[in-house]
Amino acid sequence: MTTAPGLRERKKQRTRDTLIRAALELFTTQGYEATTVDEIAEAVEVSQRTFFRYFATKEDVAFAVQDMVEESFVRALGERPPAEGPFDAMRNAVLSSWDTIGEAIEEVVPVELYLRSYHLIETTPALFAAHLRRSTEVEERIARLIAEREGLDVDEDPRPRIATAAFGGVMRVTGRLWGCGEDWSLESMRTLTERYLDQLGAALAPRWRA
Repeated sequence: MTTAPGLRERKKQRTRDTLIRAALELFTTQGYEATTVDEIAEAVEVSQRTFFRYFATKEDVAFAVQDMVEESFVRALGERPPAEGPFDAMRNAVLSSWDTIGEAIEEVVPVELYLRSYHLIETTPALFAAHLRRSTEVEERIARLIAEREGLDVDEDPRPRIATAAFGGVMRVTGRLWGCGEDWSLESMRTLTERYLDQLGAALAPRWRA
């Protein structure tokens, strides 16, 4: 008797999600560097080979939920009305995705565990370096999406990459400030993000003094 494809895929997704939960629990309780792939696999009662079927590296599982959050933003940006300018589209996309991302995260891991893992990324040098590298890759995708929205050639017109870099810089600042603060709630992250994004235009003004 063969297993239906739908059931097989759901089983694979459950295994993947379980590996993510186990990894994030271990990372946030005993440290990223101190945790091995063998320990993650053992916690889920699977082989190391099974782990590598789902994740190429330990880094990949550490960023699995963060990747999902960023994909949600990119998808939301692609759905923004064409009439919105670049900054408004990015701002509204990130805030709207924060309004709904909690439910999507909960399907994989508890939100509280995701927030602890995000704090870990912000405070662990190896993970923070990886976060910057991965953010650069996401920003290039966003720049190309913005260029497409505006009918521009991203390799000829520098504005999409400049706008995306400014926006990404704000996101990195708010992420770091949130990680160093005392309130690690999703609401706190969204509020801080909105507050800083609202100042982006003023910060880029030619003159700050009256």
